[in-house]
Amino acid sequence: MRWKLFATLAETAGTSKLDVAADSAEPTLREAVDALLVAEPELETQLLDSEGELRSHIHLLCDGEDPFRAADGWETDVAAVDEIALFPPVTGG
Repeated sequence: MRWKLFATLAETAGTSKLDVAADSAEPTLREAVDALLVAEPELETQLLDSEGELRSHIHLLCDGEDPFRAADGWETDVAAVDEIALFPPVTGG
């Protein structure tokens, strides 16, 4: 699974792009995120709240679409997804 990380998430991981294999042949979004967090555990507190849900200020896109609006949320099949992108809030001026 190809991940693209932006801003502080890329800084935390030390890279803006990484490939992480999920354990399943047909991974769900949840399985893909879990695999990412095994590879980059320091991202967990930035991405997930205490109940394991995506923090409200984090934007996640699968091939440019929000899986929580356009698909099945955590149960979205990501086997055919080329890239999952994670965006933290961005401020500046």
